[in-house]
Amino acid sequence: MPASSNWPVNSQLKWLRTNLGFRGARLTKAEWVHEARLAQYPLLPLQPAIWLVTGGRGAGKTRLGAEWVNALVHGLSPFTRRRYGRFALVGETLADVRHVMIEGPSGIATISRRERPRFEASRRRLVWESGAVAYMFSSEDPESLRGHQFEAAWCDEAAKWRHADACFDMLQFGLRLGEAPRQIVTTTPRPTKLMKRLLADPSVLVTRMRTEENRANLAAGFFEAVQRRYGATLLGRQELGGEMIEDREDALWSRQMIEDAVDTAPGSLRRIVVAVDPPAGSSRTSDACGIVAAGLDEEGRAVVLADATLRSAKPQAWAERAVALFHGLEADCLVVEVNQGGEMASAVIRTVDASVPVKPVRARRGKWLRAEPVAALYQQGRVRHAGRFPELEDEMCDFGPDGLSVGHSPDRLDALVWAITELMPDRAANPRIRDIR
Repeated sequence: MPASSNWPVNSQLKWLRTNLGFRGARLTKAEWVHEARLAQYPLLPLQPAIWLVTGGRGAGKTRLGAEWVNALVHGLSPFTRRRYGRFALVGETLADVRHVMIEGPSGIATISRRERPRFEASRRRLVWESGAVAYMFSSEDPESLRGHQFEAAWCDEAAKWRHADACFDMLQFGLRLGEAPRQIVTTTPRPTKLMKRLLADPSVLVTRMRTEENRANLAAGFFEAVQRRYGATLLGRQELGGEMIEDREDALWSRQMIEDAVDTAPGSLRRIVVAVDPPAGSSRTSDACGIVAAGLDEEGRAVVLADATLRSAKPQAWAERAVALFHGLEADCLVVEVNQGGEMASAVIRTVDASVPVKPVRARRGKWLRAEPVAALYQQGRVRHAGRFPELEDEMCDFGPDGLSVGHSPDRLDALVWAITELMPDRAANPRIRDIR
């Protein structure tokens, strides 16, 4: 299956016929599989033992889980080539299993078309006329999984399970029936121990979905409203974008520190600078060119205004972007690190606009030592963000003593440090020990 979940209709039909055959496509014509987004399809011919589906609110995770169970009960392609008969339904609580996974708007009983299963509340199970049965379990009681055995399992919102690891582990011992026991895990991602385990396991198939991809099936205006309200916030990236966001323990910045710094209505600014951290080259594998603008408000606080960083850009391209940002913000000067390109960096900017005042700066300390006092300003509430800058924020919260965890150069962060240091040189300078005689 291709990575895209937004195929043209003709491409989707072609894919269905190729993988199901004309007969299979005809037999499943009335099934949800013909209306689903391609992100909700399993990868054929691969049928993984564990399929982890992470996504934002309303992205279609629950519907996928319910349709997956329905397809396995009836032996429907492309989810399976045979019928499954014994299932485990595991949610945070038994109430969640019933009201979301079974009876909810996208639950198993609601979406059933060929036959509606019978819900036996007293026995905590769903029963189909074919003889298939699905038992309910809660993450609050992992021991209740002892003694049971299953062919398949659907785990919903596993990132918020109370006893996640214990419950998931007990489930694995029970998945021992049939030729190929399988399970699907649908959840909004959170940095829990279980989620990290699953994401790190190479045998787990991972599918990621965003709320925006399913906006056609949501209430009118819902997505626009939540996007306006939460947008690129930490909560929005997790609950709408389906991103798993966590803090690095040894990082200089935390997510909460940045959340506290956001102020989308800054006051008047006394001074504005644009800082540039140019790369050593312009190839596809070269570092990005960090371009960050910041200002100084009437209360003496630094305000981050823009992140215009460019990747794999030639000198002329990043110089044009920096100059455009300079004029757009009516900045006072361009601060340019000259360690990598020496005077070349300043010269390139002057070829674009010779009237722009350029202040060359040279790094004499390591990135960590230069960033430390700037991080301290954040802790003191001396720096604000006039908007959301997700990629810059990710670098800040992933920058530790040994750099970024991915091994790349923190180009956005470097430009940020230069901008704030220029605006607040006394506060952003490293303290020095003087010999008093």
